[in-house]
Amino acid sequence: MSGLPLFHETVRPEWIDYNGHMSEAFYVLVFGFATDALMDRTGLDAAYRESTGCSLYTVESHVRYLRDVPEGAPLTVRTRVLGAAGKKARFTHEMYADGPDPVATIELLALHVDQKAGRAVPFPDSLRDGLAALAEPPPQWAGRSVTGP
Repeated sequence: MSGLPLFHETVRPEWIDYNGHMSEAFYVLVFGFATDALMDRTGLDAAYRESTGCSLYTVESHVRYLRDVPEGAPLTVRTRVLGAAGKKARFTHEMYADGPDPVATIELLALHVDQKAGRAVPFPDSLRDGLAALAEPPPQWAGRSVTGP
């Protein structure tokens, strides 16, 4: 089980699209909120960003939309750190609504960026070690690419 707390949100009325369910952009928004919670929990919080000028930048993501979610649905997001080394971190979020199966997932690759220098820099040892200590095996769906016709 993850060493990170679950993130909770509720589907807001303004997130509902013309099909009557949560629009795809808002799945990503909720995942972004969960990433913010991950950053706060692991020491990459506002104080760190202000004192160092460094932050996490997402450089790649893969979202899977698995099920429609209606207005008012309570959402729970489970975060897994898959690894951290050098200047890179890889993690996933799984979004749940009202059952045991996820309604959406995202896999993310992020870089630790020095905003003043405008380039990626290695994590400080303590942050890297803290993230690495949270690392879990990837879920079965992680690492896949988009397939189709």
